[in-house]
Amino acid sequence: MSAKNENIDPTEEASVQLETLKKPEEDQSYGAIVKRQFKKNKPAVWSLRFIILIVIIGLSADFLANEKPLMCKLDGTIYFPVFREYIVDFGGSWPEALIDAKIDWKAADYESVIWPPVPYGQSEMDFNNANYVSPTGDQTVKSKRWWHWLGTDEVGRDVMSGMIHGTRIAMMVGVVSMSIASIIGIFMGAMAGYFGDEKLKTTWANILLFIVSLPFAFFYGFQIRSYSIGEAFANSLFSALFQVFIGIVIFSVIIMAFQLIAKLVNKALKLKATTSVPIDIMVSRSIEILISVPRLLLIMSIVAIAKPSIMLVMVIIGATSWTGIARFTRGELLRVRNLEYIEAAQSLGYSEFRTIFRHAIPNSLAPVLIAIAFGVAGAILTESFLSFLGIGVEAEVATWGKLLSLARKNFSAWWLALAPGFAIFITVTIYNLMGEGLTDALDPRLKQ
Repeated sequence: MSAKNENIDPTEEASVQLETLKKPEEDQSYGAIVKRQFKKNKPAVWSLRFIILIVIIGLSADFLANEKPLMCKLDGTIYFPVFREYIVDFGGSWPEALIDAKIDWKAADYESVIWPPVPYGQSEMDFNNANYVSPTGDQTVKSKRWWHWLGTDEVGRDVMSGMIHGTRIAMMVGVVSMSIASIIGIFMGAMAGYFGDEKLKTTWANILLFIVSLPFAFFYGFQIRSYSIGEAFANSLFSALFQVFIGIVIFSVIIMAFQLIAKLVNKALKLKATTSVPIDIMVSRSIEILISVPRLLLIMSIVAIAKPSIMLVMVIIGATSWTGIARFTRGELLRVRNLEYIEAAQSLGYSEFRTIFRHAIPNSLAPVLIAIAFGVAGAILTESFLSFLGIGVEAEVATWGKLLSLARKNFSAWWLALAPGFAIFITVTIYNLMGEGLTDALDPRLKQ
């Protein structure tokens, strides 16, 4: 026995014991269990990888399909035409001779040039290959470099370029719409679940000025800037994200400004009396009213009478998709609001809103994530349906639904139906598979 112990390094033995003590704790943590359980679901794992690929394609749309070169050399000067929108957006200058309306990018006499993989813009018309040229048909091109790999439509627009830029629109619609729905749903559900009908108390000045601030915030944050936002979506993804960010900042600043005015009014008039806000009843009745109206019919009605704008489509989809998220959040907050860590936070004197947003909501997001995953698929499908009907988006913006609608004019143009139809099907499917994978991985029983 002593001889056996002599062969064991004390340092190595201590290290092994330490790892043995740590491992069970790490393996039994909820995050580790969820990760391990998710990896077991192979369809969900591959769906996640495909979603990452879609995101990369959407982010790189301007660099994958564009009528402008990625880099070119003219008269001894090197230019990066694909970056023109980004340069101008930040106040930079651009040579007058290289303005899109004054130059034929494909006919220019370059000293050297690097083209994108698909050298066609989403709205560029190749009249030499108009009237529904198939991917395998006779195409009038200088070389295979200029081949239309997914064919063209009636006026010669490249289908592959439209598919790539349509990927950007689909991604943005899914992400932005569900971001709006998540913000509204989580906030409304958290307020209803945590405060109920008696716990939330405030002055009438705060309530009235908050209600008044909402239309002002929406008008100055998004409505008055709808043309700029829509144009940004048509130009580049970065410009679109930048414009949306500015809109959110303006919206938030206006809300906070009105609440600051409410505080000043309370101090000036010495309004100390508070009233209970039946937030739970208000949220529950709002959800019931909204789900009683056919959602798709409501979206179609609003979009059809308004000026075509992809931003409007995303806002409307998001504003009508928050009910499920709100119900999940409300249910979770009803469960956690009386748990020990919430009571501990309250006993430490934390504000109600800090308790909600720092402690309650982060521990209640599991079912919300599942609802968001399914919601993204629904948002993409809704936008594709609207585009298929020819409403909602600007004429110059390529979307999967718009490409699919072109197939109705010529049933022999099978490529116009196959490419966008398959893209819509596979994208909606993978998001649903992601939702199912999250449902299994986030099962509360896994905590045991």
